[in-house]
Amino acid sequence: MAATSALMTRAFRVLPTARTARMHTAALGGLCQSHTRMAGIQRAARQSTCLPLPRSFRHRVSTRFLSQTASSPESTSLSNEARQELESKIKAKGDAIRAMKEDGVSKQDLAPHVAELLELKSQLDPLSSSSPAPTTTQKAKPDTKQTKSDTEESDYITSRSENYSKWYNDIIRVCDLAEPSPVRGCMVIKPWGMSIWDQIRNDLDARIKEHGAENAYFPLLIPKSFLSKEAEHVDGFAKECAVVTHHRLTVDTTEGPNKGGLIADPEAELEDPLIIRPTSETMIWNMFKKWIVSHRDLPLKVNQWANVMRWEMRTRPFLRTSEFLWQEGHTAHATAEGAIQDSKDMLDQYAELCRDLLAIPVIKGAKSPSERFAGAEETFTIEALMQNGWALQSGTSHFLGQSFGKAFDVTFQDAEGKQQDVWGTSWGVSTRLIGALIMTHSDDAGLVLPPRVAPVQVVVVPIPPKKNDEEGRIALNNALDTLVADLKGKGLKVKVDDRDYVRNGAKYFEWERKGVPLRIELGPRDVKGGVCVFKYRVGKEDKETVSLDEAATKAVDGLDELQGYLLEAAKERLAAGINLMATYEQMKEALEKDEASEYNGPGLYLVPWKCDATNEEKIKEECKATIRCYPTDVNEAGMWKGKKCFYSGEDATHMALFGRAF
Repeated sequence: MAATSALMTRAFRVLPTARTARMHTAALGGLCQSHTRMAGIQRAARQSTCLPLPRSFRHRVSTRFLSQTASSPESTSLSNEARQELESKIKAKGDAIRAMKEDGVSKQDLAPHVAELLELKSQLDPLSSSSPAPTTTQKAKPDTKQTKSDTEESDYITSRSENYSKWYNDIIRVCDLAEPSPVRGCMVIKPWGMSIWDQIRNDLDARIKEHGAENAYFPLLIPKSFLSKEAEHVDGFAKECAVVTHHRLTVDTTEGPNKGGLIADPEAELEDPLIIRPTSETMIWNMFKKWIVSHRDLPLKVNQWANVMRWEMRTRPFLRTSEFLWQEGHTAHATAEGAIQDSKDMLDQYAELCRDLLAIPVIKGAKSPSERFAGAEETFTIEALMQNGWALQSGTSHFLGQSFGKAFDVTFQDAEGKQQDVWGTSWGVSTRLIGALIMTHSDDAGLVLPPRVAPVQVVVVPIPPKKNDEEGRIALNNALDTLVADLKGKGLKVKVDDRDYVRNGAKYFEWERKGVPLRIELGPRDVKGGVCVFKYRVGKEDKETVSLDEAATKAVDGLDELQGYLLEAAKERLAAGINLMATYEQMKEALEKDEASEYNGPGLYLVPWKCDATNEEKIKEECKATIRCYPTDVNEAGMWKGKKCFYSGEDATHMALFGRAF
């Protein structure tokens, strides 16, 4: 495994203009205590190295000062102790909001936290929540400049080097993959994003069936009593569960502000509340009890394509949302060996899916005990490296032991007629793979899709002849029909963009941003010459002139070459992004200030490690790094033997892969 021990250095950054302006605002808000000092503050602000204060801002500050000169009883009613407590809460909430902004949290998800901060500030200073009185000499004007800026930003992609988190969000928005929904923490997956998931689902569904599992569907709602049967499982998911407590609504007839609105009917409360499924182990094992009687019923393998709900406080599109799409496989076996082999085999399928379809190389390994799935005896994972040096858990497979079998009393009669407990597994991947796809291959120009997963592999843009050239139009249409038929005959997914109300340049720009691997241009001159023009999304800078007779064959070869190019580039990035045998101090120095918004971070660290949950938690607190996995290849080879743990200095038990992760 190639690796580099060189550490990335950080350059000091100048605070953004917007943040500088906010710092002025906060400073002035706390200093506006006397009329004489007000003029001095404004004078100092104008002389500072930061932006000058706008005239409208100076007017607002002065107005606020004038309203404060008549002292208010509310503003002086707080005791020193209460004031200090409020100031502490305001600081903590402000720090939390800044951290969420750096992580790329959307404005919609930030809104409730900002509202809470404003409420705290209003308690500290009641006047801060009231608007200044309007003046008769100055009429408010619409902020057309800001409106224009917002419109322009809607088509703008922030560069990765400027802010990697914002770049990721911009790609999703500009490329029509998804957008926020009215439900906090949930997203709307748009057709282009859903079509990518369809490609992943179709490929993986065939692999799952080849693995011997059959598709089924289980209820969205799970009785709370089911979740309580497996102690570790309920502890792992309790904080993320959404609970249904009533089965109908009614009109509120009580006096008050909500009169006439809808409320949960008090007479419709459920005896056993229902959990919106965070995962389906409990429901499925309840059914396994009915389906499994004899050893002849084993192994039993089922798979479900579904949505799940896990209530998230800090969300990121595709990577971490309250609701997401996934597949979850569940199997029951007569022996532990059979269950362990099943979980490893399915992990291999996930790794091959990432490599062959998504052109994403991954590291296979086992999770540390602290990072295992709730209720599992062993969790196997595939970890991918994103362009900013952070890891992304891209699929997991769990050996459940007999915990769920015993919790739901699932037994079978073996060949000797004895009753035995069954062994279980579960495994799954989700729409998180779309996030991995974006962050592995895309660039500052937009989405980059490997040809095999692209919903459209080839977009053909016909360039129409002049209006009166009927002969040219017929020739172009005939050539276009033949070209499209040839491409489809080779099994390619083709789109013809013949919109007459969109300029050709705009079409090129749109399909490039959406990541279509190959664009073919065909105009009257091309038809006369018996050629067409190829332009690949990445890999080849220049356009290629190709014979129409060879276009389909050339397209297949070129797309295969592009698929390989993207995989090799990702492999090189992964190899270069693994730091081998670094000291703990080196890793800590590199990672403690590494944030998701930074591009080209230090990467991952493969180090000797003694398995210790307490030390693992200390490292997480000190530099936010987690054990991504114990990589299978180096641990099976015994690379850890004879080495000392890079943290404790004790004899190592594993080679561990540490890093920051999404």
